[in-house]
Amino acid sequence: MSDNELGLFLRTRREAVTPAEVGLPTGPRRRTPGLRRAELATLAGVSVEYVTRLEQGRDRHPSPQVVAALAEALRLTAAERIHLHRLTKGADPTSMCGASAPPVLTVRPTVRALLDRLEPAPAVLLNRIGDLLAWTAGYEALAGPLGLLDGAPPNLARFVFADERAREAFPDWDRVADEQVAALKQGPFRADPHVAALADELGVTAGAEFTERVGRLPGLPAATGVTRLEHPEAGALRLAYETLELPADDDQRLIVHLPADDATAAALDGLSGRRPGALRAVSA
Repeated sequence: MSDNELGLFLRTRREAVTPAEVGLPTGPRRRTPGLRRAELATLAGVSVEYVTRLEQGRDRHPSPQVVAALAEALRLTAAERIHLHRLTKGADPTSMCGASAPPVLTVRPTVRALLDRLEPAPAVLLNRIGDLLAWTAGYEALAGPLGLLDGAPPNLARFVFADERAREAFPDWDRVADEQVAALKQGPFRADPHVAALADELGVTAGAEFTERVGRLPGLPAATGVTRLEHPEAGALRLAYETLELPADDDQRLIVHLPADDATAAALDGLSGRRPGALRAVSA
């Protein structure tokens, strides 16, 4: 697996930006999706050779001025700019001393109280390697029958890639798998020995299904979206989700699920034993 995460991110973002988005003409015989390297270089005010070195991993230490120029040229969102900054820092081992800290397994009392307040919504707290640390009763009713809560602690990435039940649980398994790889790569990735150890494990247990995604997907999982589930008791479900990042010292994220349609709302009511309509469906 390549460790050129900076180059991968720059290339995938370059290929995702159309010439029209940056005010450039669209020629009839373009072979490159998105922007050409020369076009990105012109927009960022650097040489084509330098863009090439960055994408190929032959230079991993762009200056803050170059990072800012590339971010502007690529029309990066705020989250993508933060991710780009992390990738440039991740190339410097001296700047990643915190990455060796073990993933946090404890849950602060106020976070547990927050989970209690979220009932009956299915909500779960995860650390940076995808360990499930705490969840609502609503989430247990949803995820328990799927097998997702097996393990000590259970781990979302491990379930998706190494448990055969995951393909039955997630009709859109490929998209869910992409999101799990992106979640593991949104930090320093292999500069973090704990993430690297899990990646090595999944590379063995899942093989190409995991390693090929690592090679082609940058970080930044979707913070919101809709997930389809095939539940053994409640049937087909559509769940909208929101991801809430906790403070840096926690290094954890809270994912809250809401029904994306009336049928799912009724099904969740049945799982939780609540009256119909206790959870309002959200538009998707």
